[in-house]
Amino acid sequence: MSTGLIALLDDVVGLAKVAAASLDDAASQAAKAGAKAAGVVVDDAAVTPRYVVGFAPNREIPIVWRIAVGSLKNKLLFLLPAALALSLLAPWAITPLLMLGGAFLCYEGAEKAYEAFWPHAEHHGPGSPDPAAVLDSRQFEDEKVRGAIKTDFILSAEIMAITLSTVAEETASFWSQALILAIVGIGITLAVYGVVALIVKADDAGMALAINERPASSLLGLRRLPAGTPGGGDRALRHLTQAFGRGLVYGMPIFLKLLSFVGTAAMLWVGGGIIVHGLEAYGMAGLGHAIHDAAAAVGHALPAGGAVAEWLVTAAASGIVGLVVGAVVIVAVHRVAEPALARLRA
Repeated sequence: MSTGLIALLDDVVGLAKVAAASLDDAASQAAKAGAKAAGVVVDDAAVTPRYVVGFAPNREIPIVWRIAVGSLKNKLLFLLPAALALSLLAPWAITPLLMLGGAFLCYEGAEKAYEAFWPHAEHHGPGSPDPAAVLDSRQFEDEKVRGAIKTDFILSAEIMAITLSTVAEETASFWSQALILAIVGIGITLAVYGVVALIVKADDAGMALAINERPASSLLGLRRLPAGTPGGGDRALRHLTQAFGRGLVYGMPIFLKLLSFVGTAAMLWVGGGIIVHGLEAYGMAGLGHAIHDAAAAVGHALPAGGAVAEWLVTAAASGIVGLVVGAVVIVAVHRVAEPALARLRA
């Protein structure tokens, strides 16, 4: 009996090791897939804070929370089952759908680049009321949240498609794919909206630090203190904390503009890279080889930092491809598709 018990325990330990190895493999593949979707993630983090602009500070975190819950529903309830069904029933469609999503990223990035150089204001018709003035605060918040969740659905679909394309190349197990997609979906949602929450509250935190005369006594504002005279620790610390707070207040607008620029560049880079790799999958590898050869030549020419230079060349070339594809899609949408839809409606 003792021998059987030992054998059973040995089997349990063996199963535990296999399970741990599977989880470790799933985590590593999820990390790899998440890294490939980094461009979309950056854009998601850059886009979301604008939906919180104009609300009272006490509503900012609840709005971010509502958008985050909607994002999780998008990924886990709709996109994950759709991705698994696609993997089972039509794996051949993954690459064209991924390229379609890449073209959309190129379109969005090119639109933002165009807007940066040739901005145009959005006008309402003469005498038309401001939508924010028509809706009450609750309705206005609901509209903003719905708009953010719709935008998130598009970006989440691209994230899940990139993840699926990465996972499909390395594992054939249905449950492994489901686990990795779930890990990526939950992990990216927590990361993006955690960062968004920090961004939208940074200016409030900066203002609180800038006016706090007793940072040491109040634990940097974490506890309330009765009125009193600042102590020695407060006098020693407040110059640093107040300067840091003013830096946050003045620096956040600059940071948001920089984040928007990085998000646009990332969309073009990721979208262009998806198009290049998709063409390679269909036997049109000339463009991909040209980019690889140019990046390798630059990397060899720079012994110090060659790998970084090679990556930069690849990213820049992919971004140029994305910009060209985005410009073509802009013309197709605004010059062909929209007039055709207008004629159909008429």
